Amino acid sequence: MWIINPVENFLLAALLGGLGVALVAGPLGTVIVWRRMAYFGETLAHAALLGLSLGILLSWPMQWSVMGVCVILALTLSQLQQERNLSNDTWLGILAHSTLAIGLVVMTYLEGVRVDLLGYLFGDILALDQYDLLWIYMGGAIVLLGLVFIWRPLIAWIVDEELAIVEGVPVNIVRTVLMVLIALVIAVAMKIVGVLLIAALMIIPAATARQFARTPEGMAIGASIFGGLAVLAGLALSFWLDIPAGPAIVVGAAGLFAASYLFKTFHSAR
Repeated sequence: MWIINPVENFLLAALLGGLGVALVAGPLGTVIVWRRMAYFGETLAHAALLGLSLGILLSWPMQWSVMGVCVILALTLSQLQQERNLSNDTWLGILAHSTLAIGLVVMTYLEGVRVDLLGYLFGDILALDQYDLLWIYMGGAIVLLGLVFIWRPLIAWIVDEELAIVEGVPVNIVRTVLMVLIALVIAVAMKIVGVLLIAALMIIPAATARQFARTPEGMAIGASIFGGLAVLAGLALSFWLDIPAGPAIVVGAAGLFAASYLFKTFHSAR
């Protein structure tokens, strides 16, 4: 039986975990970029902070606590978006800052609790173990299966929401399922780049892939590839420069986006 030794093979575990998250975050990031839902990702990240605080305070499993709060927020937001008295951005702003404030308040009751809070906020990919990898790949498989199941109606919703409604696409159900899948990815990726940076891992590789993709499927695949490259670059930066791996992965993703943007701009100018 293959067993990962966290001392001898921690880089291998980190690589497997990072690539697993990149594989799932890419397609979801594609939808987020196309539907201009970047602020929604940030809102769920703030909600994840509340879930993290509650999990520590109540001694609940961190991943389940974060996923539970994010799913509840996603379902709440899906319902609120059907109200016409406030815009989506307004609801997102209210929920993002409210959950962040409540999470910070809960943290004031954590005095004396010994936990690596920074590891959850900014990631601790080098400390992944077998349980973490199992969580990542099982959760990732669920997300990918969910995306495959709703992909066609999801694309119809992305292209034209009103036309999708006319054609009988259950837009509200598709939107709700998408939000729940994003919440699951945030819980899965918590130890990779942390709850405060996971939105960047979904958005930046997708934005990079958009420079070259011609179809939604091509953009989803490209986003996963660029996400994987960002993981490799981040781990290399972390190893050689002795910097935190989670932020280094996001820096790697930003570097790839900058390079692709400059390449595309230069190529178009010729």
